[in-house]
Amino acid sequence: MARSRRRLTTCTHHAKLKAQTVPTGRSELSEKLLFLRSFVAHPRRMGAVLPTSRRAVKCMLGMADLDRADLVVELGAGTGSHTRAILSRLGPQARLVAFEIDPVLAANVRDRLPDRRLEVVAASAEDLEQHLDGGRPEVVVSALPFTSLPADVGSAILDRAARVLAPDGVLLVLQYSPLITPRLSRRFRWLRRKVCLRNVPPAFLYACREPRAPGTGTAEPDSANGPA
Repeated sequence: MARSRRRLTTCTHHAKLKAQTVPTGRSELSEKLLFLRSFVAHPRRMGAVLPTSRRAVKCMLGMADLDRADLVVELGAGTGSHTRAILSRLGPQARLVAFEIDPVLAANVRDRLPDRRLEVVAASAEDLEQHLDGGRPEVVVSALPFTSLPADVGSAILDRAARVLAPDGVLLVLQYSPLITPRLSRRFRWLRRKVCLRNVPPAFLYACREPRAPGTGTAEPDSANGPA
């Protein structure tokens, strides 16, 4: 079995974003408080006490050609930090399906981002196939905390995300440690990794392509990616 092709870079330059609405100081504070409330209630499900920084979001989304995508799926919309930036990059006819298991957070994203291209689904990312009507997204974006989710839940989500990807599609994953690397290597032949230090905590960003056939992946030590 050929080894995964992988690249490691730091997040030092970023693609230009289209014009977008940036949260005001007051709305950004309210988003952080809402995120903190959800973390206190469900720490393992949230994985962090603060939303992802705009810099990390920008760096992560720059690893995919969102402007060419017809269908994008977001797993774990949270307060909408990724959702807003994804919408700013999508074409006028594209569709974004954003999953958020917390109904309060889902309603918040729906209210804050009224956009005909956006569908917010208040359900687990495990159910993503049920809400795509056979669609094959060119990009799947995930900020789910796989290292703190129950192993069977995280594995099911990764398997389904790999299965629904369109040919030449890409799965973007944000994590706060590199421990996810072997699990991604078992499912994808091609990995690229960046590290964004301008996030609390520093964010590990992955672009994953070329899903393996089920049962053909090999476990590899995380050290194969080199130091982060």
